[in-house]
Amino acid sequence: MSEHRRKPPQPQGGGRAAARRGQSGSSSGRRAAPRGATGSLADSYGSSSQDSASHGPGGEDRPYGGRAEARRAAQRSTGGGGRRRGAEPARAGRRGAPAGRGRASDPGKKRFIDYPRAGKYGVARWVPSWKLVTGLFIGFIGSLVAVAGVGYALVSVPNVAETATAQNNVYYWSDDTEMVSTGGETNRQIVNLAQIPKAMQYAVVSQENKTFYTDSGIDPKGIARAVFNMARGGNTQGGSTITQQYVKNARLNDQSQTVTRKFKEIFISIKVGATVNKDEIMAGYLNSAYYGRNAYGIQAAARAYFNKDAKDLNPGECAFLSAMLKGATYYDPAGATSIDATQATPEANQRRALRQMQDTLNKMVEYGHLSAAERAKYTTLPKWQNPRSNTQLKGQIGYLVDLAKAYLINNKIISADQLQQGGYSIYTTFDKKKVGELEAAVKKVRKENIDPKKRPDKDTYVQFGGASVEPATGAIRACYGGVDATTHFTNNCDSTGAQVGSTFKTFVLAAAMKWGVRDPDLGESQAQDERTVVNAKSLFSGKNNLKIENYDGSIWKNEEGKEWLQENDGRQSYGSPPKYQIDLREAMRESVNSAFVQLGMDVGLDKVKESAMDAGLKENSLAGTNYPSFSIGISDPSAIRMAGAYATFAASGKQNEPYSVERVTSKDGDVFTHKAQPKQAFEKKVADNVTDVLKTVVEDGTGTNAQLTGREVAGKTGTTDGNKSAWFVGYTPQLSTSITMFRLDDDETKKNRTFLEMYGTGGQEKIHGASFPSEIWHDYMEKALKGQKAIDFPTPEPIGQIVNEEPSPTPTPTPTETESPSPTPTPTPSQTPVSPTPTATETCRFDWQCEETGGTDNGGTDGGVTSTPTATSTEGNGGNTNGNGNGGLFGGSGG
Repeated sequence: MSEHRRKPPQPQGGGRAAARRGQSGSSSGRRAAPRGATGSLADSYGSSSQDSASHGPGGEDRPYGGRAEARRAAQRSTGGGGRRRGAEPARAGRRGAPAGRGRASDPGKKRFIDYPRAGKYGVARWVPSWKLVTGLFIGFIGSLVAVAGVGYALVSVPNVAETATAQNNVYYWSDDTEMVSTGGETNRQIVNLAQIPKAMQYAVVSQENKTFYTDSGIDPKGIARAVFNMARGGNTQGGSTITQQYVKNARLNDQSQTVTRKFKEIFISIKVGATVNKDEIMAGYLNSAYYGRNAYGIQAAARAYFNKDAKDLNPGECAFLSAMLKGATYYDPAGATSIDATQATPEANQRRALRQMQDTLNKMVEYGHLSAAERAKYTTLPKWQNPRSNTQLKGQIGYLVDLAKAYLINNKIISADQLQQGGYSIYTTFDKKKVGELEAAVKKVRKENIDPKKRPDKDTYVQFGGASVEPATGAIRACYGGVDATTHFTNNCDSTGAQVGSTFKTFVLAAAMKWGVRDPDLGESQAQDERTVVNAKSLFSGKNNLKIENYDGSIWKNEEGKEWLQENDGRQSYGSPPKYQIDLREAMRESVNSAFVQLGMDVGLDKVKESAMDAGLKENSLAGTNYPSFSIGISDPSAIRMAGAYATFAASGKQNEPYSVERVTSKDGDVFTHKAQPKQAFEKKVADNVTDVLKTVVEDGTGTNAQLTGREVAGKTGTTDGNKSAWFVGYTPQLSTSITMFRLDDDETKKNRTFLEMYGTGGQEKIHGASFPSEIWHDYMEKALKGQKAIDFPTPEPIGQIVNEEPSPTPTPTPTETESPSPTPTPTPSQTPVSPTPTATETCRFDWQCEETGGTDNGGTDGGVTSTPTATSTEGNGGNTNGNGNGGLFGGSGG
């Protein structure tokens, strides 16, 4: 580049005037400022071309060797910092900015916390120094120690006797008058550690906290797990050491599941562990723990389960009681009545309790607290006694309280622990007047007909159950659970295990009117879509010993290739030979088994099951659908569920879940209010047509005993195989009620109780739904509906087609004198001859169909259920006769 075109560097102060001054000074011999000394941004980044040009004509040699030296000189003149730091004041000056703006930091001034770090660039600027990290860690630990110290100082060691108190819950009738105040009684008697067997102490140590005598009182892992679970919205799982459990028991007045409570318990546990003797902690824990049956403390538990003092417990009983500490709902061998009845049956609880007891004994041996020889003495559950109930819960009150508690607990409205602490006002759906009238109706029939002294072999162990549900809402208005809740612990209105028999035919008819029968000429997949909805005039065979077919006309056979011959009550055929066809209205009125078993096959047993569940039955109360007999009631729902399912038809297809609690309040205000959530389970025309057919049963069929004065009634009788249970379920538009009767050994401590036959019970040849159950239903409903306006059922809309309709016969020509006389007219259904009684060879060709004596003699006029397959069949729980049934209010098993 030529000298005359070179642009000279501009000194600090910038601008053209400064440039001119520089050129003038250069020509007059003045020495120019060293490059970079001015702090000019341009000088700081001068190019090599400029360096070379500085030696050209009109310029002087620079005193510095190069850019590096110039940079160092600039840094020295500005007091250090990077080259960009040194350039900042000049840049700001050129822009007219205030002095100091734009500086990342003042290198001459030290900060208390050097972050972001001075003198660092890029990522390094944001990486904290080891001094900063160490300081923060020490500060954090110091804060924790300070908080812990304050917390430790503020908490005090609890006194179980003073703090472990509870309040009552008050239950109210549907009219808001008080029913009973119960649930908060504290059954506790504190005993000294010397009165508690060493075996009991070692049992809880071995099972719950083997390091009890050496630990500090807390379990860090357990605490972390509890906090983690709370953060996820789950349960805290409680303290995992005996000391923590002791503290929790002593603070029953604060059972909130919060982080604050948990940390407070931790501080208390640490203080208790440091200041209280281990023996004192052990005594406090065993005296405050809850063992079920409203028993707090080891002394109350020993009395509740074994009717003995704590000091007299043997190692087996101690291990048993330690199992109760895990939660008596699932370990009390008597079961938990209605509370989580699905899992807490006596049998299930006994299995769990024995398994836990054996595990505890094994650990006691393993840890050296029990000899192997002594342990070998205890291989079964100790002999326990049934729970003693509060006398306030006598009669039906205890059953009603159980239903209300079960509803709250199983719907996760209030926990069992919270209920035990009390303080709630629980407003139920139960109508005091109706409850009393239902109990009176049962007592009347029992008093007039059941006499165990006169007929000990026939009338002993007779039981009844019943329930009333309001169709419009699902509210349970009445319940009969047994003779007395303080002596008979199974709630017969909520769970019995008694098969429902022919009352199940209603769901078969509903399925046929909702989905229809399959086309026999189509394949399985296509037939599911191509269906024909039936009406009450559809024809099916009423023949006794009918050979059951699949929907496509093939003969049904089980996995062993055996056919199914369906028997009717009294071995009677209905309809005209040779086909014995009758319409579904007559089949329902006379409770003809063969017609409904074949109808179920044509519709599909999966659809029959779906229909029952749509109406309100729970799946776990239904038998398997592998056998045709599913359609005639081998399932065992509860009285509540049956009343609720029939209520769906009374409400023209709207299904409401049965419920027992309207609202709950506490000192803090409203806790819960029931909100109805009805669903349209069936179209109105389907439900109304089902009702229209069931009206025939009461008007002119097996249910005439249930007729009410001036009211329309729809209902169905039911009797089961071997005459082991009988039902009547019926309804008006305002109220649906179910009544069941059966014989079952009342000793609930026995395993494998079985339903007993009722031939000769009450002085009758057989018990069927048309007898005592319908009589109880009638007496109760007459009084329960007294004063209420009589409402008729809706007139049903036409539905479906006539399936299997016979073609009109060809007119017979008038006979001439030479023709033979007309044959004898075929008898009408009322004249239909009874089929001759088949021989044993005919009716018992298959042992799985005739396993019980009297199994084919099915109960009066009510067509019972034929024998079900043997226990080794694939029939689900279809052959249940052991009294441990399913289908309570929450679909669970009963004790």
